[in-house]
Amino acid sequence: MEINLISDTVTKPSQEMIDFMINSEVGDDVFKEDPTVNKLEEKVAEMFNMEKALFFPSGTMTNQTAIKINTNPGDQLICSKTAHVYNYEGGGVSFNSGVSCKLIDKERGFFDAKDVLKTINPPDFYHSPKTSLVCIENTTNKGGGACWSIEDLKRIKDVCKENNLKYHLDGARIWNAVVKKNQNFSQFGDLFDTISVCLSKGLGCPVGSLLLCSDKDFQEAIRIRKIFGGGMRQSGYLAACGLYAIENNIKRLNDDHARAKEIEAVLKELNIIKKVEEVETNIIIFEIDHKFSSQNFINKLNSEGVRLIGMGDNKLRLVTHLDYTQKHHDHFLDLLRNISL
Repeated sequence: MEINLISDTVTKPSQEMIDFMINSEVGDDVFKEDPTVNKLEEKVAEMFNMEKALFFPSGTMTNQTAIKINTNPGDQLICSKTAHVYNYEGGGVSFNSGVSCKLIDKERGFFDAKDVLKTINPPDFYHSPKTSLVCIENTTNKGGGACWSIEDLKRIKDVCKENNLKYHLDGARIWNAVVKKNQNFSQFGDLFDTISVCLSKGLGCPVGSLLLCSDKDFQEAIRIRKIFGGGMRQSGYLAACGLYAIENNIKRLNDDHARAKEIEAVLKELNIIKKVEEVETNIIIFEIDHKFSSQNFINKLNSEGVRLIGMGDNKLRLVTHLDYTQKHHDHFLDLLRNISL
């Protein structure tokens, strides 16, 4: 049995999603004439109570577009030291926007309003970069799928308003956070200037992200998308997957979360495991005891048909998802309970 727990991006479209996709009406989205893309953009913008949404090929491109909209060359943004925009977007912050990052080193990718306030460079001290943007990631990838509270986000928003800073949400897994915390999407739209959401992670789409923003920022976003090469023609076939997923695959994220918690419980029972990060959603990060080799752990599971990834320092990551079924889950738990290095 093959079990792929590398990421929630490994899912393949279901037959129902494929049927919905091939029966969709399409046009040329570069000219904004694809009715299915337009419908998806309108639907997601309405969900988040934001004025506009724009369909992109990837979450990296939506994040990079948001950073370019919200900053000028030579500026500095504030984010966690574990943030995706800093660690996993190819240095795009500096390459695309000429912006540097000022990092906050706190547990699990979180920080608070006081951290932001003391990280802002004095605006009249021209030797330092101008602080112009705060980036939040929810859920936090390297934080093990941890979720932000609305109250903490509101307090940071207040600091942003008081200091004339823009506020961006990398919401690649915002669907997981909303389901786990029983929140509303509009709560995030009320706080952030720009929001990136991904369709190809927990929702099971093959590709696609959206950038949510104001009417004014939309005009700049579509120009930057063109510069980045992100304009697509009959992309309604891809957008249709997003429409299907939003209607059918959000509530079921609870299944992924529940299975992740059960994996967490089994890992905590193993004497080869030093630590398991608290599991909130669908990401499990754990550390192998340094008397053992994490690579041996990976190799052992690979030999049983299970795929996972290392994160360095003897830490490993597992991610539950739409294609990880109960049958897979039961078999994997049995493998874990009987593993030896």
